[in-house]
Amino acid sequence: MAEQSQEISQQPQQQNPLTRKLKKILNTRLDNDKELVDALKALSSFFGENTLRARRNLRGDVEKRSLEISEQFESQFKEVKTKLDEISTDIMSMNKCCVEMMDRLKNSKESTADLISKTTHLQNERKELELKGTIADAFLDRFQLTQNEIKALRASKENVVSEEYFNALARCKQIHQDCRLLLRSKQQTAGLEIMESMALYQETAYEKLYRWAQEECRSMTNDMPDISGALCKSIEALQDRQVLLRYTLDELGAARRTAVVRCFIDALTRGGAGGTPRPIELYSHDPVRYVGDILAWLHQAVAGEKELLQSLLRRTNIKEHKPMILEVLNHIMEGICQPFKVRVEQVITSDPGASILFKLGNLMKFYGETLANLFENETSTIVTCIEEMHHLSQQMFFNNLSFHGSKLVEKMDLPPPDLSPSQVVNETLSLLKEVLSSHDTAVSSVSEQQSAYEKIMNCLLDPLLQCCMVAANRMNSADSATYMINCLHNVETCLGVFEFTDVKLDVLSTQIAIHVETLAKEQVEFILERSTLATLCEATKNLGETIDQQTVKSTMGMFDQFLANPDSLNLPQLELLRATRLRESIRSKGLRSIEETYGELYQSLTTTFNIPTNLITRTPEHIKQLLS
Repeated sequence: MAEQSQEISQQPQQQNPLTRKLKKILNTRLDNDKELVDALKALSSFFGENTLRARRNLRGDVEKRSLEISEQFESQFKEVKTKLDEISTDIMSMNKCCVEMMDRLKNSKESTADLISKTTHLQNERKELELKGTIADAFLDRFQLTQNEIKALRASKENVVSEEYFNALARCKQIHQDCRLLLRSKQQTAGLEIMESMALYQETAYEKLYRWAQEECRSMTNDMPDISGALCKSIEALQDRQVLLRYTLDELGAARRTAVVRCFIDALTRGGAGGTPRPIELYSHDPVRYVGDILAWLHQAVAGEKELLQSLLRRTNIKEHKPMILEVLNHIMEGICQPFKVRVEQVITSDPGASILFKLGNLMKFYGETLANLFENETSTIVTCIEEMHHLSQQMFFNNLSFHGSKLVEKMDLPPPDLSPSQVVNETLSLLKEVLSSHDTAVSSVSEQQSAYEKIMNCLLDPLLQCCMVAANRMNSADSATYMINCLHNVETCLGVFEFTDVKLDVLSTQIAIHVETLAKEQVEFILERSTLATLCEATKNLGETIDQQTVKSTMGMFDQFLANPDSLNLPQLELLRATRLRESIRSKGLRSIEETYGELYQSLTTTFNIPTNLITRTPEHIKQLLS
């Protein structure tokens, strides 16, 4: 019952509106209600103590507060309205003024339209004229010479080579080249007129420059002339006028030709300054040194003159002017040809001897090739002259060799008692050795050297060997072979140290071998005769005869004496041989022949003639052992 009564008491409470509203208020979160918070803040600004009277008068206080705020707003808004009315009045006044100004501007614009148009037109014209003026100034700067440049080109002779002169000439040349651009445009008339005026300036300037350079070149007659920078600049400028440049170099060539000839004569007769170096003519007694000094001087002169020309043209394109340089150089050195040729011909034709002629030929060949390199293998008079002298010396050399060979037969005497080579043979071999030794230093290709060796040897050796054979034919066989071996051995020794003599050495070796065989046979016959074996050998050849045993015994006794001392029966001519190797070879060949002959004799005596072996005490094997 109590529970039932409690439920009845709670049900009315839940349904009470005041209770629900109170719960709602208590459950409400003030933080989320911004308007309520702002209202409470405003209320706190004027709500004082929380008394009953204050709570009852709260509505009136709020309304009073709202009325005060409204009155304050009205007062302030009234002031704003007053200001706005004043501004509106001012705007109306400004609008009226603007309308009046627009009308005045419109009237002014209508009245000044023509003036503005003319002003704009004049401004455009001014800009156009300023542009044309700038273009005209630029045109004049590029296509006209300044007064200073014209004054420099018209300078006197003394000021031709000034820096201003060359600058003005270069400027004139540049303007003349730039006029080609005008000829490609519509300004052809102006271009032609400017080109014509620049051409006149250039011709006048080049003429002055040519005259000055010509005089400078004429004065270059010293031994070692100095080249000024002004002259080099002049030559550089004159390369645009090839004719004037050629005339200038011709003038230089004429001056240098005279100077070089004078220097050449001075070098021959007077020598250098202070006597050093000494005059070349002092060495005329020594043909090789004399001609060598002349050729060395020529080489130095050609190199110096070429360097002079290249220094003069160093500011130009030397490769382009190389033919002209070589032509002028040839003209300069051409003056020396005649005095050089006369002196060298005099030396060559004075018959200085084959060896000297050969050395002279080598000298001229060397310097001819050296100078040809300086002339870069172009045609040159001085090189041609040296080549002619080389051919003349070669011709005289081979003529001298041929003459020497032809005289060998006339000079050939009987060999000396010791069968050594005669004096003529030694002299000829000495000449050949000297010539071939000189040829080792010759400037020639391998084929040329080989051809020259063969020609030289043919000119001397063939007549020499022929003369030796003629002399040998007047003697007996042993003397002839000995003499020929000595001569041929000397020739072989002479040729053995030189190149390109292999063929000749083979021929000599073959001839020596033939004479060695002859002398070896003579050696065998000499031993057989002295040992009496020759008589016994002759007896064995006649099969119908009988051979006395006592003869065999005595012969074997004599042969034993030879075996005891084999050198006692040497051919006397063997001691006269100069070559020990050949002497031993001949002895060896003779002993081998004795061994063979004794073997045949032993076989014939024991088998054909039935000679007892006790009489022949030596067997062939024993003899071979003794003679080996």
